[in-house]
Amino acid sequence: MTNTWLATAEWLRERGIVNPQIGIVLGTGLHQLTEKIDVEIEISYTEIPGFPFSTIESHRGKLLYGKLHGKSVLAMAGRVHFYEGYSMNEVVFPVRTMYALGIQTLILSNASGCIHPMWKKGEIMLIKDHINLQPQQADAISDVTFVNRKNIKHYDVNYQTLLLEIAQSQQLILREGTYASVPGPLLETRAEYRYLRTIGADAVGMSTVPEVIAANELGMKTVAVSVLTDECDPDNLKSVTLAEIIEIANSADYHLTRLIAAFIQQL
Repeated sequence: MTNTWLATAEWLRERGIVNPQIGIVLGTGLHQLTEKIDVEIEISYTEIPGFPFSTIESHRGKLLYGKLHGKSVLAMAGRVHFYEGYSMNEVVFPVRTMYALGIQTLILSNASGCIHPMWKKGEIMLIKDHINLQPQQADAISDVTFVNRKNIKHYDVNYQTLLLEIAQSQQLILREGTYASVPGPLLETRAEYRYLRTIGADAVGMSTVPEVIAANELGMKTVAVSVLTDECDPDNLKSVTLAEIIEIANSADYHLTRLIAAFIQQL
């Protein structure tokens, strides 16, 4: 495949995005961290050659470059999803572009449904592992088309430990669990929630895992968190709207922002 993300990275470099240290991907309704960044350059996805752009209203679709606690960061205010009609190559294109710009540390966030019966909406979960239920994979960028993932740690253990320590210091409950990534865009049925709980999922969403896999292939150090926005108890299931999901995400965003900002400060 043609690595057009290399050309996109060069285009961004020519416009002043040089040597970013940390990449950040912000999910549905999660934007307060961008207010902490001393933004030097802001570019809409629609202006970037080859870059997929968000079609979902809750994803702002802007790339922000600047400083946060003295670190050079490149933040995506919103992501794209497979269900928007993009190929998986397009979904992971931004992560590969970040890598081409020199980023080695990637922080991802998302809004997800809470499957664990003892957890509540509004809480935050550290993703310790994932279940990939997406129907496609991005093309490998190397000649290796099959990877034995048995011993691969997609998420950096040291970063996870640091996040847990920061959460404890902030007296913030940070759950630890497994995230299931499904195609979407429909929310799941009672039977599907039972299935997901049976196979070991604590939360479910429609993103993140393809990006994590792409980052892992490139050797990037990755950490990811989910804001639990709705409770998915199959025996007591209540209808939920996108507006309600965004409202819960917004209410939890303050705590998520404090957590990630402190994490970046201590890197």
